[in-house]
Amino acid sequence: MNIRHRVTLTSDEREQLQNLVKGGKGAVRRIKRAQILLAADAKSTDQAIAVNVVVGTSTVYRTKQRFVEEGLEQALSESPRPGAPRKLDASEESLLIAVACSKPPSGRAKWTMRLLADEIVRLTAHDSVSDETVRRRLAEMPLKPWQEKMWCIPEINGEYVARMEDVLELYAEPPDPRRPVVCFDETPRQLIGEDRVPIPAEPGKPRRVDYEYVRNGTANVFMFIDANRPWRRAKVTDQRTCIDFAECMRDLVDVHYPEAERIRVVLDNLSAHSAGALYQAFAPDEAGPPVPRSAHTRQENPHRRGRTLGAPAKRRGRKDQLAIHR
Repeated sequence: MNIRHRVTLTSDEREQLQNLVKGGKGAVRRIKRAQILLAADAKSTDQAIAVNVVVGTSTVYRTKQRFVEEGLEQALSESPRPGAPRKLDASEESLLIAVACSKPPSGRAKWTMRLLADEIVRLTAHDSVSDETVRRRLAEMPLKPWQEKMWCIPEINGEYVARMEDVLELYAEPPDPRRPVVCFDETPRQLIGEDRVPIPAEPGKPRRVDYEYVRNGTANVFMFIDANRPWRRAKVTDQRTCIDFAECMRDLVDVHYPEAERIRVVLDNLSAHSAGALYQAFAPDEAGPPVPRSAHTRQENPHRRGRTLGAPAKRRGRKDQLAIHR
């Protein structure tokens, strides 16, 4: 008995698939599955779909079956492939990259595949890791530890591994609008200007600009990026002092995420990035908790979950709504 699967798309599903096909960005197999579902929704036969999309009829059948039985996202995605699972998980692969970018052991001029495999065994719970596993993971990056171009990481120690795991675990958490994850960084920028005022365009003559530029000082750009949604903000300041950092954190709490219970901020180890900056910039009752912590106050483990700047209280200062991860 031949089982037929009828594809009926909702208006939202049809629009999503059309945008995927028109955008042309994404895995080829995912786009082809979207074309199959759109054609099936338009009542095309399996043979006609196979010819137009350039796939086999079995692919058309499986795509329609997964849509009916499992839903749209499963129909567009790859099925689990047979074979042994990857030896290293995402955090262990990140650790491998960090080790490969660090200074080789004493007495060695560079990292070898065997040295990297032995170091991963030392830093993880694996009993053994083959040279080939290391080679394949580095080839996927692509990363070549025997080539030297620039300094990356000075040393891989327990503190580095603990902080790396903290940030990776934070990124792996499911998105929670009440507890957003925001990446924060800053960069200096050189300001330049024209030495001579450009001459505006006239009929028959293009706009004329002089080739010489002059230096107009420097500025600092603070950048906020939400790790779980397409949102970012930039703030330009003259400097990057503790006061500037504290005002950025105030904007984060009061303007950008006023409804958040706790904002997890991922940033580097710059000396200005500290809880003390809030007390330098604001009054104590605004910077920190105005009431003592009680038994209901939560303090995260600083060794596993990053350095926590406070804990939610009934009346909260800005410090209580921020948790810093380095």
